[in-house]
Amino acid sequence: MIGICVVVFGLEEAGQLPSFNSRELPLGALYGPAVQAGQYWRLLGAALEHGGILHLVFNMSVVVTLGFTLERGIGSLRFLGLSLVTALGASTFSLLFNFDTPMVGASGMILGWAGAMLPIATRQGRRELGIWLVQVAVLSLLPFVSWSGHLGGFLFGLPCGVALRQGRQVYALALPIILFLTALVALYAAHPERHGAF
Repeated sequence: MIGICVVVFGLEEAGQLPSFNSRELPLGALYGPAVQAGQYWRLLGAALEHGGILHLVFNMSVVVTLGFTLERGIGSLRFLGLSLVTALGASTFSLLFNFDTPMVGASGMILGWAGAMLPIATRQGRRELGIWLVQVAVLSLLPFVSWSGHLGGFLFGLPCGVALRQGRQVYALALPIILFLTALVALYAAHPERHGAF
């Protein structure tokens, strides 16, 4: 993931891909009207885009510390499934609360990892995660930070962590269901014109 994010950022900085610097919508940026028009890849692509070098470095440093630890603990395939759920969850809440605002960054997905870790962490681990989450919650109140994406990723990560706590077989059965339901909610959020039909 780090390699993909770095390559995407480098291509944008080199002018080979659209970027906010060129006043164009980045190829993977989440933007409600674009998703509504059928560009569904943006629901996941936003996690691979970053708004600047500091944004990229901060998120990738958390991928190294939190992400690699979690991946080693649950396995690469389980980690991939979890990441898909939390990236979609982050995009879903961003669309629900900030439909017309472009959003980029892996932080919503990362917050989902933290949400999944809470149910399976030790008491000391939960305490450390809690302190970190409070700090992130404060940062989420700053301008240009997607509080909705952070919250969505975290909330969608929690049921994955609950399933992990019940054992790997339960998680293997629950994850496809969670992913399917998350995708349905994401599609619902992407089409506000249809909300009255539900």
